Amino acid sequence: MTKSTQTIPPGFGTLTPHLVIKDCAKAIEFYKKAFGAEELQRMPGPDGKLIHACLKIGNSMLMLCDEFPGFCDTMASPETIGKAHATIHMFVEDIDKAYQRAIDAGAKAEMPPQDMFWGDRYGKVVDPFGQPWSIATHKEDLTPDEMKKRMQAGCTPAKAAANA
Repeated sequence: MTKSTQTIPPGFGTLTPHLVIKDCAKAIEFYKKAFGAEELQRMPGPDGKLIHACLKIGNSMLMLCDEFPGFCDTMASPETIGKAHATIHMFVEDIDKAYQRAIDAGAKAEMPPQDMFWGDRYGKVVDPFGQPWSIATHKEDLTPDEMKKRMQAGCTPAKAAANA
């Protein structure tokens, strides 16, 4: 008997980030500490490297695996290639608290949280594995015209308000 299967597994959205990390097991522990990740699945290969892992952060899924040089050379970690090819963006209830938690867990500060012209309080960190993360708390719903005026006024709500 064939079991009915959903084409998108429960809990997943249409898009799911899938990171290649040089030491996936260490990254999982970091993501638990820094971002409150919940480990859902870990699939080690014969050599102990992780072929696949799945974490849940907030209401989103994150898949990751170790590098496999010589087998899958099209995928390499930010550490190996010397830069990341994408930033993971995360919305949180309290950017300042989440940013500090990531720093305390070992992330490198890239941009401290600040109010941005598009209505978010926003900051950036780089995790110990070279993966950049942007973190934000959405504070205001703005029209494109309001964002444009704020951007032209100097990119901060305080400066925009003073120039209005």
